[in-house]
Amino acid sequence: MTEQRRDPVSRATEVLLSPVLSSLVGLAGVVVPVAAWVSERAEVRNALMIAETVIVIALTATLLWLRKAHITLRRVNNLKHMDDARYYGLIRNHLENELVSDYSDIADGHMRVYASEVPQLSVLLVDTLTTSASAPRRILAADLTTNPSLLTQRHEYLAANRRFIEGGGEIRRLFIAYRDDLVEEGYATSLLELIDRHRDLGVICGIAVRDRLRAEEAVDFIVFASAAVLVEEEQGDSAYRRGRSSVYFKGVGRWIRRFESVWGQGSGAGPRRLEKYEAAVRPMLGTDQWVQDRVDAVLDSF
Repeated sequence: MTEQRRDPVSRATEVLLSPVLSSLVGLAGVVVPVAAWVSERAEVRNALMIAETVIVIALTATLLWLRKAHITLRRVNNLKHMDDARYYGLIRNHLENELVSDYSDIADGHMRVYASEVPQLSVLLVDTLTTSASAPRRILAADLTTNPSLLTQRHEYLAANRRFIEGGGEIRRLFIAYRDDLVEEGYATSLLELIDRHRDLGVICGIAVRDRLRAEEAVDFIVFASAAVLVEEEQGDSAYRRGRSSVYFKGVGRWIRRFESVWGQGSGAGPRRLEKYEAAVRPMLGTDQWVQDRVDAVLDSF
């Protein structure tokens, strides 16, 4: 995230903020009007006043650009209000060093990101958890899986997941799908390919039937330890030209309880449901002998 956004812009920023340039501009701001005042030649005086005007305009433009380019974050009133103050601080400090959009709401314990910022922030949240001391070392993810192939394209996020698991973390991912999708062979093929990829990373996978969930349960979200939750409000497309998500650093506990409720327990848990679904579906894939009634029977048993 940092590497991609800092090259030409950050160099320009460093020049504009350099003490040497600031001193030269300040000196010129004093010398030019004084020289214009003492000059007896009208043409010299006019030229110096024009130069002074140019300096003022340049300074104003620079300040406006810096204000837009840099995040101006309000100070948080009380870190104790955050569920994990250390993790919150790490994320905040990182964002303060980024040339990204305005994240001022983070002082209130939440922020909203759009389009390409969504996958970048997702990676940041995972990587920060990987290197921090936040506990439990666990990620809980509920995915509204309308397009399985879309999720396989999140290469940086999947790589961050791998790093987290290799560092001793645990990820549980629940794929939430409509019943009408689960009984279709094409969808089942894509879904199980996606699940296989996540299992290769070490992710514990499960499924849930979206039609059976309450509205407040059918939500796309990721819980990072007990520190933060990323809630997807508008799903992004393959290139993330659109999409909208919010991150909350407070009230994470209720999202954990929501995940645990949908994940289930014992024989009704997400992984057990997935085992039953796979046992019925995998033998039929690619055989031209897809029997929807057999899949229906399995889904009815959930």
